[in-house]
Amino acid sequence: MSSDPWGRVDETGTVYVRTADGEQVVGSWQAGTPEEALAYFERKYEGLVVEIGLLEKRVKTTDLSAKDAQTAIDHIREQVDAHHVVGDLDALRTRLDKLVETVDKRREERKQQRAKQSDEARHAKEALVVEAEELAQSDQWRAAGERLRALVDTWKGLPRLDRKSDDELWHRFSHARSAFSKRRKAHFAQLDAQREEARKTKERLVAEAESLSGSTDWGPTAARYRELMSEWKAAGRAQREHEDDLWNRFRGAQDIFFAARSSVFAERDAEQAENLKLKEELAGEAEKLLPIGDLKGARAAFRSINERWEAIGHVPRDARPKVEGRMHAVERALQEAEENEWRRTNPEARARAEGLTGQLQAAVDKLKGQIEQARAQGNNAKADKLERELEGRQALLDQALKGLQEFGG
Repeated sequence: MSSDPWGRVDETGTVYVRTADGEQVVGSWQAGTPEEALAYFERKYEGLVVEIGLLEKRVKTTDLSAKDAQTAIDHIREQVDAHHVVGDLDALRTRLDKLVETVDKRREERKQQRAKQSDEARHAKEALVVEAEELAQSDQWRAAGERLRALVDTWKGLPRLDRKSDDELWHRFSHARSAFSKRRKAHFAQLDAQREEARKTKERLVAEAESLSGSTDWGPTAARYRELMSEWKAAGRAQREHEDDLWNRFRGAQDIFFAARSSVFAERDAEQAENLKLKEELAGEAEKLLPIGDLKGARAAFRSINERWEAIGHVPRDARPKVEGRMHAVERALQEAEENEWRRTNPEARARAEGLTGQLQAAVDKLKGQIEQARAQGNNAKADKLERELEGRQALLDQALKGLQEFGG
């Protein structure tokens, strides 16, 4: 018979292993010596030791699931409990028990982690739903649409919840996206209708603008173009593919008209500038007639100047008052000279002036006599009143005498 600390072989070839519960039969060995039998079954024991060590390492360093780890532990435990090896089986059981505790602890940790992840995922998805429902009411179509697409990608990256919760949140999330898409579709449908109406309006404005481009009725046509521009701005934008072409046609028609008007106005301005120069020369020639000595000669000269003046066309509006004022000044001087001459040579006017002067002189003399009489009688109040009346008559007499002198009297 042969033995070691953990097993023995009896004389019949039966191999035993020693455990805390006593000896257990390992098997029968007939192929060799008892020492070879023990060595064989000890090698099988070492194989279990290696297997347990590898499993301990996998549990510690990899993400081996608790279920798979428990299956592997049970498999090894079955081999240990079958005691077909020779070695310290109780030590193996102790290691397996500790490994079970490690796996159970990891299972609980992962359960808590999954619960935490699920809770975080729930809060994350609820936040996505709330944001999506807010975006569903937005009118920022591009930004809101892009954000909703980003929320979908975020949703796909989150863990699934329990079926009921996940379906309820997804239903709200999907409904918000659908509501936004429906509103956006309605908005752009309305926008398309408005742009189509704007296109029709602008087609009409372009047609009128092009019909006016050849007009030479400068003022009214320019005013109408301004009105067309106001109508254009009020019409809103047409579709992008039409807007630029319509604008180019509209602007091009205006450019044709205003370029022609500018050309005509430039010619007119040049002509009026030349007219102003000619009229300034005539005004200077007229001013040389002052002061007027020979009325008849001055009158004839001014008539000649004025005939040449009338033959000249328009001058720039802002220069007109000054140059015309110079001619009017000479004309007024001629008129005053003619009036003075008429008064000096008119017999009827002279007679009227002399008669009025005589009447005023008689009245003044009479008042002076009345004043002397009142003073002599001591009636100073009457004398003062008559003196005030005398002052008025004397002023009229002085004025009449001055007019009489103009007749050469």
